[in-house]
Amino acid sequence: MKLEPAAWWSVRAAHNLKPATYRCPLCGYRLHAMTPHVLIAPEGDTSRRRHAHAECVQAARHQGRLPSYDEWRKTQPRRGIRLHWPFPKRP
Repeated sequence: MKLEPAAWWSVRAAHNLKPATYRCPLCGYRLHAMTPHVLIAPEGDTSRRRHAHAECVQAARHQGRLPSYDEWRKTQPRRGIRLHWPFPKRP
């Protein structure tokens, strides 16, 4: 299983009482919903969230494969700040 491409990922802890089994998108092994795990969402889109092992996410973050929003934002070029003077210029 592979992750879809995304500029950044949101990560949050998850624990469920639903007796379901998921497949970790990072390692491909089974993940039982009743065990502590995390939810990862590409670019904060929770409709595309995936359940993953916390250890797999930690390893992927360490390798730089799952950057957070703040980490991604630091790599983006800064836009110039435009200040508009509210008064007309004097001759």
